[in-house]
Amino acid sequence: LRPGRFDRQIAVERPDLQGRLKILQVHARGKPLAQDVDLMAIARRTPGFTGADLANVLNEAALLTARSDKKLIDNLALDEAIDRVVAGPQKRSRIMSDKEKKITAYHEAGHALVAHALPNTDPVHKVTILSRGRALGYTMVLPEEDKYSTTRNEMLDQLAYALGGRAAEELVFADPTTGAANDIEKATKLARAMVTQYGMTERLGAIRFGQDHSEPFLGREMAHQRDYSEEIAAIVDEEVKKLIDAAHEEAFEILVENRDVLDNMVLALLEKETLNKEEIAEIFAPVKKRPQRPPWTGSTRRRPSSRGPVMTPKELALANGSASHGPAGDGHKTADGARPQTRVAEASQPADPPQE
Repeated sequence: LRPGRFDRQIAVERPDLQGRLKILQVHARGKPLAQDVDLMAIARRTPGFTGADLANVLNEAALLTARSDKKLIDNLALDEAIDRVVAGPQKRSRIMSDKEKKITAYHEAGHALVAHALPNTDPVHKVTILSRGRALGYTMVLPEEDKYSTTRNEMLDQLAYALGGRAAEELVFADPTTGAANDIEKATKLARAMVTQYGMTERLGAIRFGQDHSEPFLGREMAHQRDYSEEIAAIVDEEVKKLIDAAHEEAFEILVENRDVLDNMVLALLEKETLNKEEIAEIFAPVKKRPQRPPWTGSTRRRPSSRGPVMTPKELALANGSASHGPAGDGHKTADGARPQTRVAEASQPADPPQE
């Protein structure tokens, strides 16, 4: 735009939790909701949704309610509406053979099990082998709160989670399918961003490689322009492959260690087709979380401090309160030993797309 045409340009971000709640309240006016419908719970389940997405959810739920001759919009209708916005309508005409169903069940169970076992992924909210859109099934993980940044460990966990489906196919059938194509694409894109944008490798360091030509007000990205040599390009490719290979190995190891749990999840999926958060947690109860990775600063010369971050007055009060109320020797940790745990929503379009 020429200077002077628009003096101020404002980029509108996707709404946060409170914003989503208020948008849902606006679009819920005049719609008959069942008494047990909690709009705050719906807002928590829809990170990354735009205002239009949220309006779509309520409109879809109203249509589904009308088609089923019900008078009140209930949680089942809202759940189906969210699935439709995230992954598209269910493909009832797509009938899979028993063999393909089993492969899909292992693929999705692989995603879910790897996500659950890793220490920095969000809770697994839903797993289904019902076909929607182009996906034969999908696994949905949702953050417990809104997030605006991602740590290196969280990204490494995302890579392993993305490759969990492929690893399950390799482990069980020794003959992977094309179903992991979208997962591989996402993992490669993330690994390349870690190397070229976020400075997450020791070999290349905290340097930005390449320039992206984007139009933020049009909501699109143009071509990626390379501004580095062929030698650096080769190193970038090597580092990307290292990240992908390490994540692939980690996903495979998790599945080998928890093969019985993987099989139990597959049996449950084949029986019920869709599992909710509570059912998933029950199946995964025997799974032990992987330990946190060693500290990383990008250089052996830069050693992290043995002193944790300073505690705010609020954190001190909480720590003192838990110490004074808890029984002696009950093993409660103070804020010094605490580590925040968070992570994309992997849901399609909004936030992060579900793994296929």
